[in-house]
Amino acid sequence: MVSVDRHYTGHVTAGGDAEQRDIPGAHIVKMSVGPMDNNTYLIQSTTTGATVLIDAANDADRIIELTALETPGQVEQIITTHRHPDHWQALTAVTKTLDAPTAAHTLDADHIPVRPDRLLEDGDTIELGDLTLHVIHLRGHTPGSIALALTDNEGHTHLFTGDSLFPGGVGKTHSPADFDTLLTDVTTKLFDPYPDDTVVYPGHGDDTTLGADRANLPEWRARGW
Repeated sequence: MVSVDRHYTGHVTAGGDAEQRDIPGAHIVKMSVGPMDNNTYLIQSTTTGATVLIDAANDADRIIELTALETPGQVEQIITTHRHPDHWQALTAVTKTLDAPTAAHTLDADHIPVRPDRLLEDGDTIELGDLTLHVIHLRGHTPGSIALALTDNEGHTHLFTGDSLFPGGVGKTHSPADFDTLLTDVTTKLFDPYPDDTVVYPGHGDDTTLGADRANLPEWRARGW
């Protein structure tokens, strides 16, 4: 049975409680699913109830139960951050049950089992009731990886980064060229425009902030991962 802890720490474990963070204008619910400890997120406008689901990664029954508990009948879109199978194992079942449209970046769309209803590009926006998610294309982990930026009603930004940015480094890449591309995109599209208090919600593991790692960018480039 899924339960939600309202005391948010950002640390969730597979099979354990989900956690809810209340920010100005929205609720963020984080739950770990599957053997690879994937994070799945619900973002809900507190004004309208409109909700998006980010990464139906695994444990379809738990995700469906979570949405029924937290946002009955209000999931308006399911967004997949990138093509890797551990981020869409539950997508077919969850989409069928919730009857919600799906979205992913154009370059990863053909590698996802549910053809996206909306093909995303860098700079697109996704309306969430009275809130807006901004799509940020981050090349390197996969060709079509994206992050989603939500600015709350007090001007603080929340970044959902998939596998492109974690505490302590960028996501896995398969060549020096891909690493250079990813680190460059993460630097210019995330670290450069957003302040230190920007919260990062990754595809696996705990949250972080941009400020926690900003000084480490030169070290990441020097080490090559």
